[in-house]
Amino acid sequence: MAQNQDIPKAPREAVTPVGINHLVLNVRDMEASHRFWTEILGFKQVGELHPRPDRPNPPKMRFYSGDREGDGRMNHHDLAFVEVPNMPPPAEWEMGGTTVAVNHIAVTLPNREAWLAQLAFLQEKGVKFERRVNHGMTHSVYITDPNGYGVEVLYELPRDVWEGDIDAALNYAERLPTEGEEALVDEASNVPVFGGD
Repeated sequence: MAQNQDIPKAPREAVTPVGINHLVLNVRDMEASHRFWTEILGFKQVGELHPRPDRPNPPKMRFYSGDREGDGRMNHHDLAFVEVPNMPPPAEWEMGGTTVAVNHIAVTLPNREAWLAQLAFLQEKGVKFERRVNHGMTHSVYITDPNGYGVEVLYELPRDVWEGDIDAALNYAERLPTEGEEALVDEASNVPVFGGD
């Protein structure tokens, strides 16, 4: 029998998690999804399921990682795909009213300069910008992947910009152009501060 100190006491409320560890998406076409998430968004494939004696026919599943620390070391996985070829084709993505269960996936770039470079790269590759928005806590562009999932590519504004009134920052949205050079302009020096004195 375990000693009393080994048995945890239940807290009064749920323990607040650190955050979302990883996301697993069903995809129609593994290769199209792989190309989009690696060649367009820059994730690195770190693994895939292989047959083994107790699982001779595993689902077709691949695992991907970003560079969380900026030092080139990959995480075990931030994102994974399971191929489901009979998934229905995607509807046109929009922020509200879309029929897929996942509205959008947010991908953080390390800083403003990397984000601006990625916007130019996306535009050069012909990726359609669905929305370009300055939120109160991020500056973002919304695109879609081959499965119809919305993808928000963003960089975070400094914490002192939004932490004074998180609700106000969440409710702030400045719509910006989605095409041409205007879509690549980012005003970083005159951002609103929420809850500041």
